[in-house]
Amino acid sequence: MGVHLFGTVEPATVAWLRAAAAGVALLAWRRPWRGTWTRRTVVVATGFGVVTLAMNIVFYEAIARIPLGTAVAIEFLGPVAVATLGSRRARDFLAVALVIAGVYLLAGVSSDARPAGVGFALLAAALWAGYILLGKRVADAGSGLDALAVGMAAAAALLAPILVARQLVLSPTAFADPSTWLLGVGVGVLSSAVPYALDQLVLREVGRARFALLLALLPATAAVIGAITLSQSPSLPESLGIALVMAALTVSATRG
Repeated sequence: MGVHLFGTVEPATVAWLRAAAAGVALLAWRRPWRGTWTRRTVVVATGFGVVTLAMNIVFYEAIARIPLGTAVAIEFLGPVAVATLGSRRARDFLAVALVIAGVYLLAGVSSDARPAGVGFALLAAALWAGYILLGKRVADAGSGLDALAVGMAAAAALLAPILVARQLVLSPTAFADPSTWLLGVGVGVLSSAVPYALDQLVLREVGRARFALLLALLPATAAVIGAITLSQSPSLPESLGIALVMAALTVSATRG
C-alpha cells in the first residue's frame, strides 16, 4: 500500500506517516502511561522505535529503486545473521552460503538491482537484525506492546522535524492531499501497528531462531505482491535467489 504514495510523497515521508499512525493507534489501544516507567525503559523503548522507523525508511528507499521481492530477500540477511549469531553448527555456515548465493543472484545478476537500492536494502537488513534483538529484549521484559507504542510514537515525534521539513521543501503540496493521510493511516495500522504487535506476542513465546523461521515465506510473499500489484515479475535468477534465501532461513532456524 505504501508504494502507491511514492508518486507524490518521498519514501522516507511514507515511513514517517506509517510510524506516526501506528504510534497513535497503539497509544490509544495500550494507554502505556498507566504503567510504571523508568528512564531506562523509556530509553530502550525509544531506541526500539527509532530502529524500527529507520528500518522502514531505508526499506522504502530500497523498494523505490529495486523490485520489492529483491529488496525483501536482501533484507533477510539481517534475520539470517541473528539466527546464526554465536552458533558453530555446520548448518549455520550452510545457511550463510545459501543466503550469500541468493543475494548475489538478486543483486549481482539482476539488471533491475540499482546499486543505491541494494545499499538501502543491505542497511535495512542491519536494522532488521537490530529490530529483532531489541524486540526480543522488550518482549522478554513483559512490556513489549507498551514499549512498542511508546517507541513508535517517540520515534515519529523525534524524526518529524527532519522528515516533515524535507517533504515540505521537496513537495509542499503533498500534505494537502487527503489521500496522503488516508493511505498513511492505512499503512500505519495494517503494516505497522498490527504486525509489529503480533511480532511482540510471538517473540515473547519463541526464540529468535524460530522467529526467523516464521519469516521465511516473506520473500516469496513479497515477490508475489510485487508481481500482482506492481507488475514486477521476477526473472529466473531472481526467483532462484529468493528460494535460496528462504532455504537459508529454514536451515538456520531448524533445531538439531
